[in-house]
Amino acid sequence: MKAKLIVIVILTFGVLFTNCNKKESLAKLDEVGINILKDEFPESKAEIKKVLDDIFKCFQDNNADKLIAHHVYGPKFTEFRNDAPRFGSKENEAYERGFVDAISDFNYNLGDLKIDVFDDTAIVTFEADFRPTMGDQVPQIWANVTLVFIKIDNTWKITHEHFSQFEKKKI
Repeated sequence: MKAKLIVIVILTFGVLFTNCNKKESLAKLDEVGINILKDEFPESKAEIKKVLDDIFKCFQDNNADKLIAHHVYGPKFTEFRNDAPRFGSKENEAYERGFVDAISDFNYNLGDLKIDVFDDTAIVTFEADFRPTMGDQVPQIWANVTLVFIKIDNTWKITHEHFSQFEKKKI
């Protein structure tokens, strides 16, 4: 009987303590006033826009090392490119180094750019209009692009890329 009473008392305090922690966490979010679904996070958006500008400057400057530094490679990094299966860190790095090495100039436009920030995670979408100079060729590349960024040590890094090339129809 005493053992049952002790177990019931311990469980009761455990439940009360857990509920108090949940209430405290919710109260802290209310105090800070953060709503990750509705808040715009303008400072973070500006930081991410700077990172995007720097990423495309890496292409223009043929700086693959700096481009690669904008990624957080590891087991959670993923990439989808056109109709191919999912790629990981090694494949993404090899592809991006090869692409940077193959171009001598890079012009681009990020149409319909949208940056959605969810505290320390952001989803960036745009319609890419890329015109890389490769030898004497300047192909026109249109693609829908999604980049997922996470903030690590106050720096925004890419953890996922999705690139779907398409043909732009002229109207």
